[in-house]
Amino acid sequence: MKRIIALFLIWIIGFASFAQEIKEEKKGDTKKADVTNRPFGKGIINYTASDNSWSTKMTLRFQALYSVGNNVSPNFGFTDSYSNFMIRRARLKFSGHAFSPKLKYKMELGQSSRDIGGFVDEEHKGAPGLVFDAVVFWNFAEGFNLWVGQTKLPGNRERVVSSANLQLVDRSLLNSNFNVDRDIGVQLHHKWSLGDPMTSFVMKEKFSVSQGEGRGITVNNIGGFSYTGRIELLPFGEFDKKGKDDYVGSSLKRPQTSKFVFAFGGDFNDSASRTHASRGKFMDNDSERGYYTTNISTLFIDLAYKYKGWSLMSEYASRNAEDAIAKNTDGTGTGQYVMEGKSLNVMGGYLFSNNWEVTGRFTTVDYKNTYTLNNGSSDVKQYTLGVSKYLAGHNLKVQADVSFKETNGKDDGILGRIQMELQL
Repeated sequence: MKRIIALFLIWIIGFASFAQEIKEEKKGDTKKADVTNRPFGKGIINYTASDNSWSTKMTLRFQALYSVGNNVSPNFGFTDSYSNFMIRRARLKFSGHAFSPKLKYKMELGQSSRDIGGFVDEEHKGAPGLVFDAVVFWNFAEGFNLWVGQTKLPGNRERVVSSANLQLVDRSLLNSNFNVDRDIGVQLHHKWSLGDPMTSFVMKEKFSVSQGEGRGITVNNIGGFSYTGRIELLPFGEFDKKGKDDYVGSSLKRPQTSKFVFAFGGDFNDSASRTHASRGKFMDNDSERGYYTTNISTLFIDLAYKYKGWSLMSEYASRNAEDAIAKNTDGTGTGQYVMEGKSLNVMGGYLFSNNWEVTGRFTTVDYKNTYTLNNGSSDVKQYTLGVSKYLAGHNLKVQADVSFKETNGKDDGILGRIQMELQL
């Protein structure tokens, strides 16, 4: 606790003196910079063919993270302290259009060890998880876009928000337990409005059919397909002209009228072979194919609100499996299980005029298979308080947060983090 408090004091005092105000020279005078329009995140390479037949933009971003904390066993009483520095994410992103501005593409490549580690199983041929996104977007009709390739499924809002645009250092326990992540397949997106999309009612529908086993798979489809759908309702119009600010953490654009979105959807993974539907470990057994499969359903409900410097986001997730306990052909358990349960996440913040922001988050997770979890843990709560300083919006920022965790009503540890994000 003393180390975490000292860490926060050093960060707040030191960073405040370093970046209290960005100044620009203009005709011999100084003025406060508009952090939402700084020349960061515009790409280190931008090229468009003379006949506009194709274009490309290359963006570089990384996050440098320091973490300190301890894990407490509620049942056995021991404490395990830790601290570490890490390049949490390092990504190369390519985007542009080909043949026509209506045919766009995106590719995102992971470069840090944290990004590409972990794919050691035969389903990925032991290859690093280098490719995050490789997708083409075709605007084939007014209001319609067809996506083909590997990218995020239209699941819970927090997962679809880019890790570059998060309001706290990282996502919540709801996301880590119940998101459906990236997969390979096709998606159909549609949007319509009753009038001016900035002021009138807007509805967006998103549907996908994917392989159901996550990104980077190199083997044949093990089970069935995964079907994901999502509907978003925006009663006061889009959050911004590009229609993207509802998927950006914080109220950096400070809308002068209330902006609100309510969404619901879900995912049905037919004969899923992994513990978290399209994520987690593969459930091996002694069958001829070598996998245990079961139908897994996940429900999502979420909302987001922004007004001037205020922001709010809340999510609910629930996951159930037809038969959650993995079994061999003779009915004996393999020791693996589907992560079932439900979770609620609520986060709100206020952005001050000097681009400092204070954010609070509360997350609760109720696991269904309590008898299969270590030490019988079933009820988890986490409280997070964060401070952010935006020097150039999300493209250049420093964030810090502290999280307290309880398991079954008992202290389960504390975590402090400081992270810098740079995107060029």
